[in-house]
Amino acid sequence: MDNDKQMQEQEAAVTEAVGEMEVDRLEFYGGAFTSTLPLVFFIIWAIVLSVLKLVTEEALVLGMVMGIAFGLFFVKSKWRDYAQALITGMAQPIGVISVIAWFWAGMFAKLLAAGGLVEGLIWFGFVTNLKGGLLVGVTFLLAGLFSTAVGTGYGTVATFGILMYPAGIILGADPVVLLAAILSGAVFGDNLAPVSDTTIVSATTQEADVPGVVRSRIKYSLAAAIPAFIMFIIFGGGGAGVENPAVISQLEEQVSPIGLFMLIPFILVLTLALMGRHLVTTLTWGIVASIAVIFLTGTSLTTVLNFSRDELGNPVVGGALMSGIGGYFNMAILILFILAAAHIMELAGTMERIKSFFLKIINGVVKRAELSIFGIVAFLNVFITINTAAEITAGPFVRQLGKEFHIHPYRRANFLDTVSSSLGYIFPWSGGVLLAWATIKGAAQQFGFLPIVGPTEVFPFVFQGWFLLLVMLIAALTGWGLRFEGKNGEELKREEFEAYQK
Repeated sequence: MDNDKQMQEQEAAVTEAVGEMEVDRLEFYGGAFTSTLPLVFFIIWAIVLSVLKLVTEEALVLGMVMGIAFGLFFVKSKWRDYAQALITGMAQPIGVISVIAWFWAGMFAKLLAAGGLVEGLIWFGFVTNLKGGLLVGVTFLLAGLFSTAVGTGYGTVATFGILMYPAGIILGADPVVLLAAILSGAVFGDNLAPVSDTTIVSATTQEADVPGVVRSRIKYSLAAAIPAFIMFIIFGGGGAGVENPAVISQLEEQVSPIGLFMLIPFILVLTLALMGRHLVTTLTWGIVASIAVIFLTGTSLTTVLNFSRDELGNPVVGGALMSGIGGYFNMAILILFILAAAHIMELAGTMERIKSFFLKIINGVVKRAELSIFGIVAFLNVFITINTAAEITAGPFVRQLGKEFHIHPYRRANFLDTVSSSLGYIFPWSGGVLLAWATIKGAAQQFGFLPIVGPTEVFPFVFQGWFLLLVMLIAALTGWGLRFEGKNGEELKREEFEAYQK
């Protein structure tokens, strides 16, 4: 009993100590905007890495850590308060929810790839004997379908760049427009997929549920995808093609219709997500269904999970489940640090100052508020090459400004995601475009006939990205799709909201 009492007293002391360490305000030399130095350092670091073509997730994490350490020397408050603010910022539910969702999404995406879904989709393109512009249009559709299924635009660029790009060149597609179609498919899925990291971040930072965000976003995605599909058909032909039966045969051997069975867990996940099931529950069912399909189609379960030892005898755990989780470790760390830096800005009053500045310009006009949201998200994406990181940085601003005008969380999340998803695959220095360039450069080492398209060549033709930006700009200017937030979080049209306020 004495031990129990002693433990309770110790726990109470720890709780009291932690409570005393809670920070309500931070002061910086030079004023509130000095608190932006950690993120400014990170942005400059990311730009330099992009220019030097050295950007990696690990390097971005290092830049954020150095930025936070740099900001420490400008703190007017106690350093202890700055450090405690970092811990509090990293512990925000928004970051924790995103990290958990990413791990589940990563496992599901890797399982679909291990089951041969990409190969199955490409096999379908082969048997239909598509050529030229029509092939480019179908490539856009297939890339969009795949990225929506796996929730990763980068994974789509890598897989389709290796397999679909050589096939398209052989069948007479224009190289630049074909690569742009792959990037556009990545934009579509990154923006719309329930399991996409950008979808998850845009929803969680705006305090919205993922299924509701996806349902409200479909009209914007399709409004951009339809004209993009037409443009790819019109401009996608004109390539010289490759009349080489041996090369064509080699590519056909790499694909198989068996992978189309992986559409079963894909459809299951989409259905459950749109029905409003919890994301973790939905993805768990998708993972279970994927493993079942992999087993039933005769694929070795070692692709799911395997154990071995390397040449030095060290244990190695591999397979889709392991690589799915491992692929998000760096981004999970990055999101926590960026959330911490954003929290520091909030404690310094920076976000309030920014919001007050825009409120003066906006002058109570909702249209100006949405245009400001559009502009600040686009501005951050110019400098931050990873669209998820840009979303995380812009999220608090979008949330605060949107709440000021009672803009519904779905609407706020849609502006945040559509702009970020688009620009992440448009700018020549963005991560998506650089990945595409590196992918086809590597594929050219295997297939000597492949032309290597440069980043500056492809960005004008990423039609899904450009049209999506145009759609959201029109939505901000005209109020198309605008919904306000009611007392219980319900969506209200303008006239309903005005009546509600009265």
